[in-house]
Amino acid sequence: MEEKEIHDELSAIRGLMERSSKFISLSGLSGILAGVYALIGAAVVYLPAPEAFDHSNNNPDSAALHGVSDFIINIFATIAILILFASILTAFILSRRQAKRKGQPIWGTISKVLLFHMAIPLIAGGIFILILIHHSYYGMIVPIMLIFYGLSLVSASNFTFTDVKYLGLLEIALGLVAACFPGYGLLIWAIGFGVLHIIYGSMMYLKYDR
Repeated sequence: MEEKEIHDELSAIRGLMERSSKFISLSGLSGILAGVYALIGAAVVYLPAPEAFDHSNNNPDSAALHGVSDFIINIFATIAILILFASILTAFILSRRQAKRKGQPIWGTISKVLLFHMAIPLIAGGIFILILIHHSYYGMIVPIMLIFYGLSLVSASNFTFTDVKYLGLLEIALGLVAACFPGYGLLIWAIGFGVLHIIYGSMMYLKYDR
């Protein structure tokens, strides 16, 4: 009986330490919805002009699209930004609800540190992408998106669930694949930001949200 009590006390102490050192209110459902947003966005870009996406073109100095136009790039960039803001808003709303349920502040020291470490690679990647667009190096936009997003997840994972690190590593690996095959940029983007998010979000929901 004493051994069980000691085990329960250690588990309680471990839980308190985790709450004080890590942000554990991330919502798996927000990951699922972010993936759905990304797949819808990819469809919106692809379906009006599927002939523009030529998988045989793997020249990173032109584009991940055959005969790509500035208009298509602007549409893709606009949709990507809208998806980003929709995903952030969804994550905030659902994580706030999760934090309230777990008794953890949504805007505490840990959440600020997490956002800081996540923001550095994202901002650097965003600036890098603007430079690529300025020089018309469109073929590298998708790889940079995936790689820097993956780096931000790996960096932020030290302050939240370890599962986030694995998602980040997969995003980085997928970004490197996209760099080798820029002609498949939109497809790989949809897999990285769509399919992987849905799988990750589902696992997180079953593991932590229920």
